[in-house]
Amino acid sequence: MTTGLRERKRLATKHSIQEKALDLFDERGFAAVTIEEIAEAAEVSPSSVYRYFGTKEQLIVADDFADLSQEALDHILDPHDPLGTARRIVADYESTPAGVNAAEGAGKSPWRRVHYFFQEPTVRLAVYASLDEASSRIAASLLSRQGMSEAKARVAAHAFVFGYFAALEQWHVDGGKRPIVDYVDDGMAVLREIWTNPDR
Repeated sequence: MTTGLRERKRLATKHSIQEKALDLFDERGFAAVTIEEIAEAAEVSPSSVYRYFGTKEQLIVADDFADLSQEALDHILDPHDPLGTARRIVADYESTPAGVNAAEGAGKSPWRRVHYFFQEPTVRLAVYASLDEASSRIAASLLSRQGMSEAKARVAAHAFVFGYFAALEQWHVDGGKRPIVDYVDDGMAVLREIWTNPDR
């Protein structure tokens, strides 16, 4: 088995556990579900759930971004147009059914976990920690590839990441009636000057 295949299997297992957890959360509520019940639904051991996610909150928060190496992140992120990068990723995600495969994801919103970011206080705290880590990684990319000062790279990265979170929150407040990419386009347009102003 190659490293690439092992990694794909690991990600598939993580996605499967996460989807089973979301099924239970949607059915019974976040607080009422235990790790043991999630493990049973996903047909894995509780220790596997803890190994992959650590906490129940991380079952909601975890995404593929956190698994990217810095090199892979640098490859994906356009330092001259990170907003375009975010828009492309969001549009691609919205066009892909949730779940490990299309059959399992049929009829499910790929964004259903986002509602928990704003419904569950402990999940929101976990999201903040994840966003802070993402900001640091994006700042490092901007610093090395865009030539920004450390202060500008840090501010730009935080504005980008937490601006994206604000767009998600507005989507949630509006009841998810329009695609999230619309909110990313609308809300994050105010940040474009950070990367387009030649005098920055």
